[in-house]
Amino acid sequence: MDTSRLPQTKDVVLIGGGHAHALVLLKWGMRPLPGARLTLINPGPTAPYSGMLPGFVAGHYARGDLDIDLVRLARFAGARLVQGAAEGLDPDTRSVRVPGRPDIAYDVASVDVGITSDMPDLPGFAEHGIPAKPLGSFARRWDAFRGGDGPARIAVIGGGVAGAELVLAMAHALRSRGRLEQATLIDSGTVLGTASAGIRERLRRAFSEQGVTVVENTAVNRIHSSHIELEGGREVLSDFTTGAAGARPHDWLADTRLEVQDGFLTVSDSLQTSDPQVFAAGDCAHLAYAPRPKAGVYAVRQAPVLLHNLRAAITGDPMRHYRPQKDYLKLISMGAKEALGERFGTQFSGPMIWRWKDRIDQNFMEQFRSLPEMEVPDLPPEHTLDLPAVLGDKPMCGGCGAKAGRAALHAAGVSRVASLREDVTALPGDDAALLTMGDVRQVISTDHLRAFSLDPFVMARIAAVHALGDIWAMGAAPQAATANLILPRLAPALQQRTLIEIMTAARSVMEDAGAEIIGGHTSLGDELTVGFTVTGLCNQDPVTLAGAQPGDALVLTKPLGSGVIMAAEMAGKAEGAWVTAGLEQMAQPQAAASRILAPEAHAMTDVTGFGLAGHLLGICEASGVSAEIDFAAMPLMEGAAQLADSGIRSSLFPENAALLPEWRTSGAQDLLFDPQTAGGLLAALPQDKAEGVLQQLKEAGYPAALIGKITQGAGQIVLT
Repeated sequence: MDTSRLPQTKDVVLIGGGHAHALVLLKWGMRPLPGARLTLINPGPTAPYSGMLPGFVAGHYARGDLDIDLVRLARFAGARLVQGAAEGLDPDTRSVRVPGRPDIAYDVASVDVGITSDMPDLPGFAEHGIPAKPLGSFARRWDAFRGGDGPARIAVIGGGVAGAELVLAMAHALRSRGRLEQATLIDSGTVLGTASAGIRERLRRAFSEQGVTVVENTAVNRIHSSHIELEGGREVLSDFTTGAAGARPHDWLADTRLEVQDGFLTVSDSLQTSDPQVFAAGDCAHLAYAPRPKAGVYAVRQAPVLLHNLRAAITGDPMRHYRPQKDYLKLISMGAKEALGERFGTQFSGPMIWRWKDRIDQNFMEQFRSLPEMEVPDLPPEHTLDLPAVLGDKPMCGGCGAKAGRAALHAAGVSRVASLREDVTALPGDDAALLTMGDVRQVISTDHLRAFSLDPFVMARIAAVHALGDIWAMGAAPQAATANLILPRLAPALQQRTLIEIMTAARSVMEDAGAEIIGGHTSLGDELTVGFTVTGLCNQDPVTLAGAQPGDALVLTKPLGSGVIMAAEMAGKAEGAWVTAGLEQMAQPQAAASRILAPEAHAMTDVTGFGLAGHLLGICEASGVSAEIDFAAMPLMEGAAQLADSGIRSSLFPENAALLPEWRTSGAQDLLFDPQTAGGLLAALPQDKAEGVLQQLKEAGYPAALIGKITQGAGQIVLT
């Protein structure tokens, strides 16, 4: 049975991209639960793997080797990824608070947010210190510092095993670059005081080998930008001070009214908190029935139990119990490619142990790097001859990549410019008109998008910006809008939650633009579609496609590539950071750009489904001119060129490319035909105004560029 069209009835929300949740997502993707809507909340598109952090710090791994790509993993699992840091959970309303959006409701939730090594009570640490956890922000700061030049002095506060491993890695990295001047490990107690005698002896020898100075039984008074002030007045020079002194829970956990132990969520052997609908795993959880130290190995072992019990909570199956092992294999990096191991009191060390650790870590990460390919359903045994060709070899794209082709629209007369009414003037293009009522000039346009993001809030923001694009391109002030929504089949509670997210996002965008949503229509279907019909008011004649003049400069306000990036994201081939940046650029409103461009523009359009080439062709045809464009000057979204060079294309690309078959583009140049969602404004304006306008656009926050010029001719575009 095709379960993809079954209604979703329960919301399962994972808070944090920790190791346990990453494994839950991986296994969930292999066996989805019909009826469940899965959400992951995480501050960013990736989650660093703690086991490889010392190797990265030492320089043995690249920055990208450290990260689990949560965008790809969420797509594989069929989960929406909400990028934001959770700041609260309310068991009474069953909701999670994430800044900048409506609370996210859940039926079952799980918390795996890790710990922090921030030191809020240590004077100066907030201003000048870098906590070792969360790992992502630490890794970024260290990467930048390590890549600098000149003598370097570093210090680690916290003399446990984690601090020792960190300072050895930092010292090795700087020494190998000829930069290490001083490395210091500081603890208010005895360094490695809780480690076994064998571990202490071997690590202290490593400190000597790597030139690490140990300061123990000494408290820190204050952190400064260039040194650390110790009790008694001693100063330790440090340009990069980090803290690894123990594990602190995130402050918001204590405010959930769930049972906690020292701020950590107390869980039973089923990994349920004091509220059975809320689970917790990893370092943020306290195993009240069998306390254990904070270690990633427990999170990994908890994952199968957590996966089963999350499903059981909404299927009614019996819970399973998690029994933590009494001891575990400890593998500690020692800076160079050597490691120290211990199990059941026996120690072993050397390069071979590092290679063993590396193999364990690489095997763990490889399961996220090489996600299983999703099987394409077979066609029915009997079908029309041309069905495979029409269906294509890739899924249909969302956004403007799902738009009907320009040739079909023109053949159907959608873009006709004749009007039957004196008060209606159809404008050059295919979806806008000027309505004249006395002295009032009103423009009207409509757009809707097939969802390409599983997050209704993000999808609504982008759809609203996209729908406003025609109004902004005409130089009009947005006035009113109606929403046109198709929701996938959902239980009533999930319908309400989804509509709240959509309408909150849409109202925010429309109100910021000066428009008001006055109503709309909602129906149910197989998938989410979000659209708006928008009106705007003009104080002067609207800017249209007609009017471009030879000699005009061509200015583009946003980079190209959204079609390719979202096509790659659907196929699990885009880096999460590229997708995140692309979504942010799509959601950027064009109101300020319109106000800057409209007074000067002879012609203007928004670049959407037909790609830049198709929309520029529309200007040329309507204005009776030709154009030249310089591909080297074209702004491109991060990752778009790499994906295009690798052969990724939107499903609408072939029809767009057929508009200018003489170009015969390939690789990154194919992005000129890439269908854009909520794309930039493309304006033709006098050459002597271009530089000033471009500067204003950049000051307003747009990555605008001068990409070409209008020339004499009739509908020809030359690519240089």
